Amino acid sequence: QVQLVESGGGLVQAGGSLRLSCAASGRTFSTYTMGWFRQAPGKEREFVACISGRTGLTNSLDSVKARFSISRDTAKNTVYLQMNSLKPEDTAVYYCGAAFSGIEHFRSGGMDYWGKGTLVTVSS
Repeated sequence: QVQLVESGGGLVQAGGSLRLSCAASGRTFSTYTMGWFRQAPGKEREFVACISGRTGLTNSLDSVKARFSISRDTAKNTVYLQMNSLKPEDTAVYYCGAAFSGIEHFRSGGMDYWGKGTLVTVSS
């Protein structure tokens, strides 16, 4: 059974940092594009960042590019999102996803697998 399990969410003050983890199991994801979407209350789910398993290239939302970084440990089947200088507008449920296709397909939300999400709350 394939699972993506997110962890690392929580409550943090503005300007603080969090590191989200997404542990994948049930198959090998080394060739998958993996990454993160988020959904704030009352808003649509939006792309945050992803990393290609084939090339190692990363891609991220312009508004987080200078503050968030994505990485992966292929041996552990785990992808990470380091979030620094957090802002109240970063408050959302963060979802991990995995797509066999490349970065553009991932950005469009064409996921093969989704996690259940982890809540990040940034207080002002």
